[in-house]
Amino acid sequence: MKTFRYLLPILIIISLASCDLDEIPVDTATNQAIFGSASGLELYANSFYDILPGTDVGVFQSDDVSDLVARNGVDNLLAPGALSPITSSGWSWTDLRNINYFIENAEESTVPEKNHYIGMARFFRALFYFDKVKRFGDVPWIDRTIEITDSLTLHGPRTNRFEVMDNVLADLDYAITNITLATDPTSTRITNNVARAYKTRICLYEASFRKYHTDYNMQSTADAWYQEVIKEADNIAGFSLHQGTLQARSYREIFITKTPYADETILAVALDASLQVFSSANRRFISPTYGNRPSLTRNFVNTYLKLDGTPFTDNPNYQMTPFVDEVKDRDLRLKQTIRLGDYRRTENGVPMVAPPNFNQTVTGYQPIKWCYDERFPYDDESRNDNAHIIMRWGEVLLNKAEALAELGAMTNATWAATIGALRQRAGITGATLTTMPSIADPYLVNFYQGKFTNAVLLEVMRERAVELIFEGLRPDDLKRWRIGKLFQDAPMNGMYVPALGEYDLNEDGIMDVYFYQGSKPTSTNPSIAFVDVSPSTATGRIQLSNGTSGEVRWNPGVREWLDKKYLYPIPETDRDRNPALGQNPGW
Repeated sequence: MKTFRYLLPILIIISLASCDLDEIPVDTATNQAIFGSASGLELYANSFYDILPGTDVGVFQSDDVSDLVARNGVDNLLAPGALSPITSSGWSWTDLRNINYFIENAEESTVPEKNHYIGMARFFRALFYFDKVKRFGDVPWIDRTIEITDSLTLHGPRTNRFEVMDNVLADLDYAITNITLATDPTSTRITNNVARAYKTRICLYEASFRKYHTDYNMQSTADAWYQEVIKEADNIAGFSLHQGTLQARSYREIFITKTPYADETILAVALDASLQVFSSANRRFISPTYGNRPSLTRNFVNTYLKLDGTPFTDNPNYQMTPFVDEVKDRDLRLKQTIRLGDYRRTENGVPMVAPPNFNQTVTGYQPIKWCYDERFPYDDESRNDNAHIIMRWGEVLLNKAEALAELGAMTNATWAATIGALRQRAGITGATLTTMPSIADPYLVNFYQGKFTNAVLLEVMRERAVELIFEGLRPDDLKRWRIGKLFQDAPMNGMYVPALGEYDLNEDGIMDVYFYQGSKPTSTNPSIAFVDVSPSTATGRIQLSNGTSGEVRWNPGVREWLDKKYLYPIPETDRDRNPALGQNPGW
């Protein structure tokens, strides 16, 4: 549906291009043509779809800035001194003016279906404000078109973030009640189930923000937001976890299909080669030069359960287990997320073995989740046309499970219907499918720096990271849980290397990588990747944790977390225009 941005000639008759709050859409002689018919309301409302995440970078790149992913370079959020009021961005209100102009005029319309389209507009206003609050905290709440003479609003202060979020909740509830479309077989249109699913995401964020950001003294209000998550998840109907023809592909199939699987997908952007609407998934994950070379970290890979439902880290020798052994008999999502021994690709349709490629990956745990298996043209050009999944049933189950765990309301039945169901699809067996844990996994306690010790909540967090990796939610999770230190502290570590030399990563008898120090060795194998692990402190180098053995360690550059980074600074240019905006703490 986001392809509507190419099909909106009606917007030519409305002035929407301003970036200042005092420049508003201009009513024209064609106002009645737009707001006087259902088709006019629909065409205008379709312009709001541009608020959804863009497809080129996509949700799949957001997790590059997290504790689970090693990558090239350091994002401006974490690079020392890179983020400041001078470099900050995102204080744009064009989309809001577009929405408020529509709502004001649609409310005066005589079209019987108008409340449906107003519901759509208020849904998108909720998304707009949710993103603004996450980024800046307090922001001006504007629910009308501002007149150029309204200096009180134009030059007024920001609204308390908690008041804004109450308004966001009201917008979502209005959308759920008034959007009449209940189902959409294409999974690309805003339905009342889409609004419900987004409500579970937004309310979960707000609940945990209020609980863990104790400096705001809003802990007592958190439970009501957790309860909203559970209520709305229970109200969503018509979805289930996608079950493919092969269990070993069910999970990954969701992300490499051109037509969204309507059983699980709640909202997606369907890309279209004929309209030249693509994403760059293959190129960003696989190209050694175009993207960030994102690779999973070993600390994260260690959290994938074994197929029998027990933690991999229960093995006392897990830290020194080589790649070919550590990936065996694990949660099937691991082999559907990264390259393992039996992974195969094609080049112009010709099958080829494809072990982890150290010319592309920096840890050895090389992602495949969003990537086509065919190399051409996808690895070298931004030509992916697989559906861009934005919201799915698996996330709703996790949102509900976390809310239940936080409220102490999880039962074995609700565990089995949420966490157990996700694990069952992943091929996991044993008591973990039906029975809540009673003892906290010490590896997870340490992983989250001792902040969380509740056994059930920790398992929900394990499941959330595994199930939703590269779906753009992890940075928000770290922020709402108030564990931003993980942005800085999480090691960028990779597979264990017992000693310098050659390694066969997929057990096909052909060596895939050669770790060396000093002079580069020679080899008759044209596909082998040579990795120089000579002692170095240079950025962009791979080392071994024990010098000539140990875990792969990637040096992306210095990362710095400061608690003031939970909020971005208000851009200096906007404060110059309106000093009443003030500035966020620490900036």
